[in-house]
Amino acid sequence: METVTIHIAKTTLSQLLARVEAGEEIVLARGKQPIAKLVPFQPPSVKRKFGALRGIVSVGPEFFEPLSEQELAAWE
Repeated sequence: METVTIHIAKTTLSQLLARVEAGEEIVLARGKQPIAKLVPFQPPSVKRKFGALRGIVSVGPEFFEPLSEQELAAWE
């Protein structure tokens, strides 16, 4: 991880962004004091929506019936 001053970052922003796109992380500093970090953007993961399969998937009443002895034995 490289540290770059703000002055250099202003003059070479496009090159720094290309390096960040390639996966590198760059620290921006005011003098010798770090103040920010450039990192690649990662879009947030898509959260599952409750009820998204409503009307597409259905569970019949047989789902709630007890399993037969043969089916129970297969699970052991």
